[in-house]
Amino acid sequence: MGTHQYVDDPRNASILININGELFPRSEAKISVFDSGFILGDGVWEGIRLHEGYLAFIDQHMRRLYDGAKALDMDIGISKEALVQRIYDTCKANDMHDGVHIRLMVTRGLKATPYQDPRVTISDATIVIIAEHKKPLGMDANEGVTLFTSHVRRGYPDVQDPKLNTHSKLNCIFACIQAAKAQVDEALMLDPHGFVATCNSTHFFIVRDGEVWTSSGDFCLDGITRRNVINVCKEHQVPVYERNFTLADVYGADEAFITGTFAGLTPVSMIDGRVIGDDPSNPMTKKLESLYVQRIKAEHRQAQTNNPSQPC
Repeated sequence: MGTHQYVDDPRNASILININGELFPRSEAKISVFDSGFILGDGVWEGIRLHEGYLAFIDQHMRRLYDGAKALDMDIGISKEALVQRIYDTCKANDMHDGVHIRLMVTRGLKATPYQDPRVTISDATIVIIAEHKKPLGMDANEGVTLFTSHVRRGYPDVQDPKLNTHSKLNCIFACIQAAKAQVDEALMLDPHGFVATCNSTHFFIVRDGEVWTSSGDFCLDGITRRNVINVCKEHQVPVYERNFTLADVYGADEAFITGTFAGLTPVSMIDGRVIGDDPSNPMTKKLESLYVQRIKAEHRQAQTNNPSQPC
């Protein structure tokens, strides 16, 4: 299961899935074989958390989703506000309030025939919302995930822009397969110049001498959790740098951690067979994890002020 291991929840067998505004039982939730997402991976998506009744960092997720759709010249067909309400309605229909992970997927829609040209699209966009009861599988104290550096590089934006959160993820899947074959949790990926870029499904940070480093961001998605961790560092006077660095810097780091919407911050214990750091308690990672949780709660307090009636 890699870095996305979760606690199995039997309630997920009976969830309702939202397809284009209509709810279907899990076993009946289907899309056409002529859908652009199935045929071509032509679409954009977001992973979102429902935390204590509110969608965490939802404005940032919507901005990224609609920016991605615009880059693909794809009309989602409804407003951001209406889409957010549809997500809340889906969670309410499933009696969900906390510990929920949502996969929001938007494809270009149905094709008249299996072909890549957007001009043969004959329907509005397909919008699928899958909300599941999903909590990360806890780790023992001082435990961390393991990484392996993949030969698969993050590419230039004129080939496939890595800043777009599209359904086309084959390079990340190749890297993930390589990590699985190496019997580790996730793949670390380099940019075309050999600098550290990101992981196949999470973002990567190291800690050196009290400083927090992450990649320049030129060859990775600007992750929501990644950006919020960077902002948390700035707000609390923790030196943080978006910069180029190499595997030599990584192997000698005091700590390393990954970030993602699903699990927040997760420590990394080993990369390419090298144990990271001398202190397995990962004090900086734990500090930033606490500050990140505080940031989520602060956003929720603001959301409650703006909307006193709790959405879920």
